[in-house]
Amino acid sequence: MANKIKKYGLVGYPLGHSFSKDFFARKFANEGIDAEYVNFEIDNISRISKVLATGVDGLNVTIPYKQQIMPYLDRIDPAAQRIGAVNVVKIERTDDGKVSTCGYNSDIVGFTESIRPMLDSRHRRALILGTGGASKAVRCGLEDLGLESTYVSRRADNGVLTYADLTEEVFKQYQVIVNTTPLGMYPHVDTLPDIPYSLLTPDYVCFDLVYNPETTRFLHEAARNGAATRNGLEMLILQALESWRIWNM
Repeated sequence: MANKIKKYGLVGYPLGHSFSKDFFARKFANEGIDAEYVNFEIDNISRISKVLATGVDGLNVTIPYKQQIMPYLDRIDPAAQRIGAVNVVKIERTDDGKVSTCGYNSDIVGFTESIRPMLDSRHRRALILGTGGASKAVRCGLEDLGLESTYVSRRADNGVLTYADLTEEVFKQYQVIVNTTPLGMYPHVDTLPDIPYSLLTPDYVCFDLVYNPETTRFLHEAARNGAATRNGLEMLILQALESWRIWNM
């Protein structure tokens, strides 16, 4: 009997161009892996049971379901529980047809390993622009690297700065700026977070989770003022590789 072709996929809504699908298609082709990667575009997380019924062997999870999927899983890895978001689901099936699911977060691995080489003793505190699902993994990653962090949002909240709060005195207390918002992402390439770019210096690190375009306006303005910069492509690749490790461990 021929071996069953492994099936992996991405759950989200809506799903347009998928980095994950392209990445794994290339990986499977280049490495001769007998597997396929499918986009599962579902308009309600309750439909996850139908996705599992397709026989899928592992899932990535994207917007808007990184938090919504958690109650539907049998177990949550401690790191994902701490972050409060899941973007990888490991699926195990027994011979009698029982399915067991466990949620993980590979964003923290991708982010931490990508930004780590950029940091040194100057970098002690960070501003995280945005408070969405990805920002939680970034905060935990920064914490693991020994940095304190503060969220910045358009709306005031307890422990959260607004962009209007970023005076020169406040801004100079932070040496790392991480953009977790979609500002600057294609096709809205002219948008950028409202921070005081003129206060940036070569002592700053500016990291953008956006990877399309390669250089967002946020990164362009940061580099123009001497800051070290990096986009989110390496993070995406690293988190995808971590997904593969989780599915096969």
